[in-house]
Amino acid sequence: MIEYVLYVLFLLSLLIALIAQIRVKTTFNRYSKQATASGLTAAQVARMLLDREGLENVQICRVGGKLTDHYDPRCETLFLSDSVHDNRSAAAIGVAAHEAGHAIQHARDYLPLTFRSKLVPVTNFASRAAWVFIIIGIILYALSELGYAVALVGLALYSMTTLFQLVTLPCEFDASGRAIRLMKDTGYFTRSDLSVAKKTLRAAAMTYVAALFTSILQLLRIFYMVRNVRR
Repeated sequence: MIEYVLYVLFLLSLLIALIAQIRVKTTFNRYSKQATASGLTAAQVARMLLDREGLENVQICRVGGKLTDHYDPRCETLFLSDSVHDNRSAAAIGVAAHEAGHAIQHARDYLPLTFRSKLVPVTNFASRAAWVFIIIGIILYALSELGYAVALVGLALYSMTTLFQLVTLPCEFDASGRAIRLMKDTGYFTRSDLSVAKKTLRAAAMTYVAALFTSILQLLRIFYMVRNVRR
């Protein structure tokens, strides 16, 4: 019975994640054509915020796509998407400021971001290998007790992806908080601008919450799947 409930909840979480993704795009599209009174582009604001924090070494580059913005700590580069880079709206500026927040986290050795960065290679391997171990383990169990141990290894590997999603949350919420504070401190943006930026970043944050919820439910499903092998 529990397995069926988890399966339904997992499907529901996928739907919630899809809705969260759609909400980010619709929120951004709704406000992306409303330029702020400052007349500054998102790239210009990001540069200003970074320089104010003494991060003149961080580069800003354009990257293709829509809302593909990210900060890469390996090359200390902030990548702004085509939909954000030259956009003058509070929505786009909020996204750029959020990524600047990640660059500041990196420069200040923000612990969750440091831990998350160390998890990246482990998670990349674990996400690819987990199901291989689980499936092989379930098949082998018909022949040997060793199969159960192999399946448990797969479960442990998948748990790393859930841990990664968990650590991601404080990084994203903190970056958004920094973004709003930095925008406010410049004095260039009105309450309305800040409100739009908050709405955009709040919608984006919900995608990470949905991803964690989905990962937890999937982990529980795998746990019951592996446990049932021995029944």
